[in-house]
Amino acid sequence: MRRVNQWAWVGVALSGALTVALGAYAAHGLSARVSAQLVSAVETGVRYQAWHTLAMMALLVWQTPLKGLRWVITLWALGIVCFSGSLYLMALAGLNLGLVTPLGGVLLIVGWLGLGVVALLGDR
Repeated sequence: MRRVNQWAWVGVALSGALTVALGAYAAHGLSARVSAQLVSAVETGVRYQAWHTLAMMALLVWQTPLKGLRWVITLWALGIVCFSGSLYLMALAGLNLGLVTPLGGVLLIVGWLGLGVVALLGDR
């Protein structure tokens, strides 16, 4: 396994574990500490993180040697950190990071659009 793929798999594994842990905490312990609106925000972050973790895993399994897939995975990873991470920090630490959440959403969208471009261009 190439070193880059090794670290990508480690990142996907950690993201998956964090998704489960934060999802369980949101379902079982968070409501005693914060409002229902903040619990909902964490659940939204977990949902987005789960979908994009699965998407990154699918690209790693796919292993089609298309130029640009590393950028797609990087955009999704940064999107997860910004979008889901800011929602987690808002609910768990009371931090409001302003534009970080929508920036994360944009990164996730650009990652998806990038996947389409990579697929269309192939190995050009």
